[in-house]
This record gives sequence, C-alpha cells and structure tokens, in this order.
Amino acid sequence: MTTVTSPRAVLGVVLPSTNTVVEAEYNDMRPPGVSFHTGRIYIADEDLGSDGKMETFLEDLRTQIGSAVRDVVTCKPDRIVMGMSAETFWGGADGAAQFESWVNEKSGRPVSTGAAACKAALDAFGAKRIAVITPYQPVGDEQVRAFFTQMGFEVTIVKGLSVDSATGIADVTPQEIREAFLAVDSPDVDALVQAGTNLAAVATAAELEAELGKPVIAINAATVWHALRAEGIDDQVKGFGRLLAEH
Repeated sequence: MTTVTSPRAVLGVVLPSTNTVVEAEYNDMRPPGVSFHTGRIYIADEDLGSDGKMETFLEDLRTQIGSAVRDVVTCKPDRIVMGMSAETFWGGADGAAQFESWVNEKSGRPVSTGAAACKAALDAFGAKRIAVITPYQPVGDEQVRAFFTQMGFEVTIVKGLSVDSATGIADVTPQEIREAFLAVDSPDVDALVQAGTNLAAVATAAELEAELGKPVIAINAATVWHALRAEGIDDQVKGFGRLLAEH
C-alpha cells in the first residue's frame, strides 16, 4: 500500500530485536518515495558463542518470527523484506524455498530474503565461483555453503568470524570486514559475498569492489536491490556498489 509519504513502495522489514545495522543501512540506500517499516523478532538470549548456542538462538527466533510478521503486516506493506540472514539460508536450497513460502503464506505478501537476493545478485553478475564471509559459527557457515552449492555455485571458502553474541556482530569494524574479504579472495574467484545482516559491510564491500575489480556483494545491499527491483523501482542508487548502481 503506497502512502502520501511513500508513493512508490511501503516495505515491511522483519529483523531480530538485537539487530542495529539493517535499519541504518537500508535507510542509507532508500530511494525517494520508498519507506521501510520494521517488525522486530524478540530475542531472549543473544549468545552465539558456540554451534549449540547458535542453533538455540535460531530455535528461539523461529518461535517468535510469526508475531513479527503479523505485526508488520498491519501497516499494509507492499512486500516483506527479511532483514535477517541465517534462517534464510538454513536447510540449503529446499529450506530457503520453504522459509520464503512460509513467510509469504503468513503475510499474504511477496517476500525478499537475503539468500534469494544474494543468489539473484550473483546471477546478475554472471558469477560462478565465489567466496563468502559471515559472522557465524561453523554450523551457520555450513548452511551458507550448502545453499550456494545447491544453487549451482562453486564455493571456494566460507570464512566465519565466530562472533559470540548477536549484538556483538554490529561491533565488527570495517577494517576487520575488509581483512576477512581479502583473506578469502583469490584470482580465480568471480565474486565475494557477505552474509549476516547485523554486519555493517555495505560501505566496505563497495570500496573493495572498486579496488579488486570484481563484485563484492553485501547482503543488505543485495536484499534492498532485490526488493526495489521486484517492486518495479529501477533507480540507480550510487555509492553502495555496482549492484544498486548498474543492475
């Protein structure tokens, strides 16, 4: 539903209550006439210090996500945008499709997820061989690798930063993100990808893209791009990488 202040699109964003990066980065990339409205998934325990803790975090998230979707739908958005990452990759290609279908059924709206957006972005660049960075524990990295592999990409490496809390992901510095990207890059990699929506990677990815001469895809930029293009908004948004500027 468009509004007086948002005549082009009203987008409902669902994100964990611990996330402090999505809204800031999304609004930086927001074209005129578009607005983002958030439904926050209550997170009782932000501990991500081990594989088991990460799995518990996601189990808790799954019990709360329906309420966040329910709440944000009351503003009558045109589309649901998932401002969360790990759950959109979980279960590989089939799990990602089932999750998107569930949100669509729950909300009655079309859906943009981080996993689907990254896949579409890689396709837009014609990339086949990729390397990935995440803030996750190894159990999360395995899910990301499985998703991209099942989608037909060759994944050379997934480097997880093993951040020990959900809020702590937002404390990872641009220099640390840069170093992680450079650690996984090699001449035979077509594109670099970042997962984890509370990792503030959009600006660093755009800078590295210019330096390396290859696509560097930050998940928040990919998800905004996916949502805008799906809603027929083709503005070339400059300053956040080639995806939004050229595709």
